[in-house]
Amino acid sequence: MGNDTQPETEDGYVITENWGFQINFSVPLDKRGLEQCRRIAKRQEEKMRLDYELVRALKCAELQRQGFTYRPGTDMAVLCQDIVPISALLPPKKKKFGVF
Repeated sequence: MGNDTQPETEDGYVITENWGFQINFSVPLDKRGLEQCRRIAKRQEEKMRLDYELVRALKCAELQRQGFTYRPGTDMAVLCQDIVPISALLPPKKKKFGVF
């Protein structure tokens, strides 16, 4: 902060300076607000995780449909290793013999 003033007469010049600092502390008076903030943050984190996992699954499935995947053994291969078609999880169908 400072003040730079020119006096009305030409024979004088006035400079005044004020120095200081400010520190603020914020203390919640009610824990309900803090708990609500934590709950909102947790829900937001869960939503972000869900969004990430859904986009990852969609993109991995899209790559697989197009005939691509990450090279096995690379760092990125782990991203899509758990994305498999549902048909791969179903038990194999038994063939019926004798009736065509």
